[in-house]
Amino acid sequence: QVQLVESGGGLVQAGGSLRLSCAASGRTFGWYVLGWFRQTPGKEREFVAAISWDGRSTDYGDSVRGRFSISRDNAKNTVYLQMNSLKPEDTAVYFCAADQSRRIATMALEYDYWGQGTQVTVSS
Repeated sequence: QVQLVESGGGLVQAGGSLRLSCAASGRTFGWYVLGWFRQTPGKEREFVAAISWDGRSTDYGDSVRGRFSISRDNAKNTVYLQMNSLKPEDTAVYFCAADQSRRIATMALEYDYWGQGTQVTVSS
């Protein structure tokens, strides 16, 4: 069982940066693929980024590639999402997720555990 708690969301102007953190509980944190998704009202959850259990592989959604960076610190049971060059269309609730399969996944249904989400608002 893994519990995930996101933090770091807030209000930022377009062009600015934010870093989201997701703290996890559970002794097997280092075994999981970790991902970030985002969701706006009335839309499905959108894949943002994912990182392999050892941090050697990453994947990004097309809309954030080159602007966002995912990383993890298994010693601290934490995964991060560095978001740069933010745009108003990045406004959403951002969710952290963990996948037991140990291969990077981009579909929300492949993830087993989810955090409660943190709001990111980018003003124009």
